[in-house]
Amino acid sequence: MHPLTQPLAGVATSELFARHVVPNYGRFPLTIARGEGSWVWDEEGKRYLDFATGIAVSPLGHRDPAVMRTIREQSETLLHCSNLYWNRPQGLLARFISERMMAAPGKVFFCNSGAEANETLIKLARKFGSLRPGPEGPRYEVLTFEGSFHGRTMAGISATGQTKVKTGFAPLLEGFRHLPWNDLAAVQEAIRPQTAAILLEPLQGEGGIRPADGDFLQGLARVCREHDLLLMFDEVQCGIGRLGHFAGWKAIPGAEAVLPDAVSWAKGMGGGLPIGSAWIASRPISGEPGATLLSDVLGPGSHGSTFGGGPLVAAVSLTVLEEIEARGLIPRAAQLGREIREAVLSWNLPMVREVRGMGLMLGIVLPPGDPGASPTPAARLTQAAMERGLLLVPAGTDVVRLLPPLTVSSEEIALALDILKTSLASL
Repeated sequence: MHPLTQPLAGVATSELFARHVVPNYGRFPLTIARGEGSWVWDEEGKRYLDFATGIAVSPLGHRDPAVMRTIREQSETLLHCSNLYWNRPQGLLARFISERMMAAPGKVFFCNSGAEANETLIKLARKFGSLRPGPEGPRYEVLTFEGSFHGRTMAGISATGQTKVKTGFAPLLEGFRHLPWNDLAAVQEAIRPQTAAILLEPLQGEGGIRPADGDFLQGLARVCREHDLLLMFDEVQCGIGRLGHFAGWKAIPGAEAVLPDAVSWAKGMGGGLPIGSAWIASRPISGEPGATLLSDVLGPGSHGSTFGGGPLVAAVSLTVLEEIEARGLIPRAAQLGREIREAVLSWNLPMVREVRGMGLMLGIVLPPGDPGASPTPAARLTQAAMERGLLLVPAGTDVVRLLPPLTVSSEEIALALDILKTSLASL
């Protein structure tokens, strides 16, 4: 066994963290040592069915053969080169995103995380607003929504519609307002001369697995056209096939024809390696002859990333996306999601108030606990399931997420549902 999977000189992994790692995460008492397919093992050899997948990061599960082969081949060729130069894997990945995922003309910026991808969208909105000013000068405001989550950078927490991520970090970046979710009238009333863009998750993840309505997304597209605003989708968690379409919002009934101006992706793109991306539509920013394309607004010197789109992670990401498509995992995710929802609702358990989401991004809504009580209902269920060998992810205080790999088998789903039902009953 590799020495890193064993306790070091009698010091437990948890003690190493207590001594040497910043305590910014609330961690469950589990040290994951290795993974295979839909399973992970702890240091003592106990195995767990992984319906967390690093919070929607491993769509092909652990140690997928195609991914491992690409890692070996590319690591023996070229690990890194600066973005001062071209590398072919980055170009091929960008082509796949525009042609296969979006099926629309556009260009892609690569970075290392979802937070950086959303930072790109925010900078794009600011740059667009400076080129298309309003009557009072450059437009800079981005409208977001209550319950949203857009990352942990200063711009990300400023954009996020949750108070808990902002506490202690004032003054925040100005230029954001948080509106009621799925309320088109509130959006129309909120637009003012400074407004440049609207940013939203088509399916809110950290906010409790709350999907946008198809009519709401259609209305936002119409409002953005009428007021010369950018429509920007944060698909960091809900994209890459998890909802039943590469572009997650297209799985929402009534939203199939909506085309945003920009989209952020991350998490599932790299199969476990860190990568983020921002697709930007190649459309003129005005109707004037020779107008700049939106995809060219962030020109040389305006934005960058040392590691973004490096040859190793770009090659692996392209493999992940090609495998998802070739194996037919996207329509399968949609079907499995329907089956899981029907099974959970059929139990008629008082602990299950609702099942939200779609595809393989589902939320079990629990009765709310006492305000301020710890652990929360979501944490209690997650702990109970973990003790029985199933890993889940809380989404707020009273929602637990199911985020299995897209490769999960029907037998593994049946086992997970048995554990989930037993764990719910134990509460």
